[in-house]
Amino acid sequence: MELFIVVIGVAILLFLIAKVKLNTFVSLVIVSFIVAILLGMPLGEIPAAIEEGIGSQLGHLALVFGFGAMLGRLVADAGGAFRIANTLIEKFGRKKIQVAVVLASFIIGIALFFEVGLVLLLPIIFAIAAELGLSMMYLGLSMVAALSVTHGFLPPHPAPTAIAGIYGANIGMVLLYGLILAVPTVLIAGPLYTKFAQKIVPSAFKQSGNLSAVGDFKEFKLEETPSFLASTVTSLFPVILMAVSTLYNMILHGGKTPTHPSMLDSIINFIGSPGVAMLISLLVAIYTMGIRRKIPMKILMGSMEQAVKQIAMMLLIIGGGGAFKQVLIEGGVGDYVANLFAGSSLSPLILAWLIAVVLRLALGSATVAALTAAGLAAPLMAATGTDPALMVIATGAGSVFFSHVNDAGFWMFKEYFDLSIKETVLTWSVVETLIAVVGLVGALILNIFV
Repeated sequence: MELFIVVIGVAILLFLIAKVKLNTFVSLVIVSFIVAILLGMPLGEIPAAIEEGIGSQLGHLALVFGFGAMLGRLVADAGGAFRIANTLIEKFGRKKIQVAVVLASFIIGIALFFEVGLVLLLPIIFAIAAELGLSMMYLGLSMVAALSVTHGFLPPHPAPTAIAGIYGANIGMVLLYGLILAVPTVLIAGPLYTKFAQKIVPSAFKQSGNLSAVGDFKEFKLEETPSFLASTVTSLFPVILMAVSTLYNMILHGGKTPTHPSMLDSIINFIGSPGVAMLISLLVAIYTMGIRRKIPMKILMGSMEQAVKQIAMMLLIIGGGGAFKQVLIEGGVGDYVANLFAGSSLSPLILAWLIAVVLRLALGSATVAALTAAGLAAPLMAATGTDPALMVIATGAGSVFFSHVNDAGFWMFKEYFDLSIKETVLTWSVVETLIAVVGLVGALILNIFV
């Protein structure tokens, strides 16, 4: 009965978002109330559960998400992303142009959210393709593969950061596993699949793209942008800080937080905690992308304010996903799922991935799919002792599976590359599916060794 109620809730959510066109956050809160009532929760406890779900979800995420958006916007507005892309493409040359695009997209993808990174990189990719006489799609698939992997696997992006909190995973370990799996995943879904796609859907590689669909974008003169080193280090600074903390604990303490930490242990762990790492990185960005280049503080603060406005709705949607997750837990669905699969040999990694896949196909939103799947799979993880960081990777991988017509990313890709529905499915949708499958396989392989 509990699972049937969840199905009803997801169906209502899909109806409200896709058919009624109601705002996703409002839809999530409405469905949370409906599901809570159907699960038999006392009416007086439902508002508190929803408030707790929203608060607990955003409590640890607001700092990371907010500071991350500000950092990314400062790098983008200063021309740092433009410098990274141009420098790598120039250094690698025509023969290794796809590798250059992958590296540039990956670095920029860590600092910027998917949509922002896509809009920022497209004009650069268009220009490079025209200059070298290459197909837009030849470079485009590698670009979106790298951006999607960072979006699905790596903190400080919304879904992996949010579900790390649900699973109680160490952000540094999520980052480490994510980076290990990102390399083969991007290469398979990007450059390797591009070779097959050229044979499967050759018409897509003949399209010249539609740069006007990007809208207004800022043009930069290379000599006026920050240096490549400053741009790269600033973009990767949060990753560097969290990685240093994680590696320090792995080497000296076997990956565990010491019971009686020394002063150095405390300092390293403090600096490597996600919120602090993002704050330090933001301060570094204010200096390298602004003060050092004599940009007035008023302009820098304007960029940061714009960044917050852009992510405000996303924060609410993540909070709404937290509310839905909380009523599923307090309504007993999590325990029911745990009991249902208690004697099953099915790995929690596969189960979390499957739940995320179904929700992704139904709802379109990768973030909502990941949050809901994590809420259902968390009890199973606890019962089996599965590594929480690998659960984050598996769930995040499932949440990007086969993007189609109910996902905004599908339509963005279609319009930017001027494709038909069929061409978009055989390029964009397949790339997303490859990322999901390779991510799961990688998590299962890592699970054998950790």
